Amino acid sequence: MRKLALCLILPLTLAACGAEPVWAPDEAVQRARFVWEEPTSITLYTVVRKKGGEGAHSGLLINASQRVIFDPAGTWHHPWAPERNDLHYGMTEKMRKFYIDYHARETYDVIEQKIYVSPEVAEAALRRAESYGAVNKAFCGNSVSDIVRGLPGFEGVPRTFFPNRIRRAFSEIPGVTEKLHEDGDPDNNSGVLLVQKGQLPET
Repeated sequence: MRKLALCLILPLTLAACGAEPVWAPDEAVQRARFVWEEPTSITLYTVVRKKGGEGAHSGLLINASQRVIFDPAGTWHHPWAPERNDLHYGMTEKMRKFYIDYHARETYDVIEQKIYVSPEVAEAALRRAESYGAVNKAFCGNSVSDIVRGLPGFEGVPRTFFPNRIRRAFSEIPGVTEKLHEDGDPDNNSGVLLVQKGQLPET
């Protein structure tokens, strides 16, 4: 019960888990389209509280015919990464690093788990993310697990509200690589977004 309460409360202060429908125009999405040179992959980002280790938020970076990030009900945004219902386009390397920097801070770490997949699997994940719709409060983990469940290679991912359960399931997938991102930035990270708005897009 305590874990459920933490899962429902922590995202409200970290990633807000309460997005409203957003629909960037076609021109903005087409202009932001970014194709990454690496093989197709799916990367799970789990935001974990340093003290206690509770999972606070889940995000999914999908490198398919273009690279996007599904950040369900999150508060991260950037004018060069147009959003359609929690799916952000134009995820260059700079945008990816901004995303990590926004979430990693003195009270939270970010755990990155990357899995190379076939182009067909990556494209299926992209299509699911594009059609998922805006995510309600506290449903960040649930929506991420919905997208990957049933994809070839991801059959072991449970449908769950708990980001750490998804993270543990990813750790058991053959070929996964894991990286820990730590940062000592203050817990109030609103300044990160202000800095980002002044940046020009680049890979």
